[in-house]
Amino acid sequence: MTSRHTWPTLTAASLTAVVLASAPAHAVGGGGTAGEVDERTLASTAHSQIQVSYVKGGDGKGKKGNLAPIDPNWKPPACWYEPLFTPEQLKAFVEKTDGEGMVGIHQGWYGRSLWENHYAKGKDEPNIDAENTIAKGYDNYNIGKKGYFWRSVAPDDTDPRSSACDKVMFWQDQGEIPNVPHTPTPKTLAEYAYDKVEIPETEIELKPQAKSTVNLPTWVWLDKGTFKDVQVRAELPKTGIWAETTAKPKSLHLEPGTEDSETFPASGECEINEDGSIGTPYTKGKSKQDPPCGINYLRATDGKPYQLKASITWEISWEGSDNDGKHMLPEGTFETTRDMEVQEVQSINR
Repeated sequence: MTSRHTWPTLTAASLTAVVLASAPAHAVGGGGTAGEVDERTLASTAHSQIQVSYVKGGDGKGKKGNLAPIDPNWKPPACWYEPLFTPEQLKAFVEKTDGEGMVGIHQGWYGRSLWENHYAKGKDEPNIDAENTIAKGYDNYNIGKKGYFWRSVAPDDTDPRSSACDKVMFWQDQGEIPNVPHTPTPKTLAEYAYDKVEIPETEIELKPQAKSTVNLPTWVWLDKGTFKDVQVRAELPKTGIWAETTAKPKSLHLEPGTEDSETFPASGECEINEDGSIGTPYTKGKSKQDPPCGINYLRATDGKPYQLKASITWEISWEGSDNDGKHMLPEGTFETTRDMEVQEVQSINR
């Protein structure tokens, strides 16, 4: 018995970032061995073989989180193609599993004859694209040739955009990159790595710490070295394609949590200093001065604290195996929130 099945939606829970074991970088995510291919690999429509590792940063302890792009319309690539099987590996897979697996993001083939007819006996098969194109068949899995069968992958196969990678698994000679839409590029890997960049969740320094006071500015700062560049490298095995995505801290933005307040500067955007710090630490005697970075609350809280939001803006750039220099990606933010109690005292011993 043989059957084809087109999957409109599938879970992406099986997405795995393959460990890259190279010092001094350390891997992001885990699971599998570089180059490993088995029946689970082909059965998982969302499985990518991209190796992701940290080059800088990301090795500290404590809470971390992913960046949110400032541009709400920007999204990383929804799908692309990757080399998966040598001829010998594909033949072994079909014989071992009796032909059960995914031949594309949303298309499963169940039955040994389906695989053998197309990849060993030359039978043409339709792609699942809107143009109804035809995938030419192969002779004996291309055994004797050097190269790989490439298959589509998607970080989230429920994303409607992932249907753009609609070719059934196809052949490409060794050392060549397919000349098809959504073929992987250094930019593809750079944008994929964007979502893998983990930023440390570091608390801002405040003075006063426990409670602020009406009409008495609260100073806000981040010490030198609190935030450092974070760099992630992504590589696609068997292709020579790689990219390094770097997040560089740029500024701190403050939202007091109430309109009854003013920020310093008025924009609420505290630029990073040349030494890597943000703002200026409070010192005794400055209680009536306007801080270079801070907040002045004009009304006291009434049983419910204000929610002070502090978000760091990170500049994102990448370089890759195309040797085409530095490119920019949309800036990202990472936000933390803390309670702010404000009291109705006009002066305080600081």
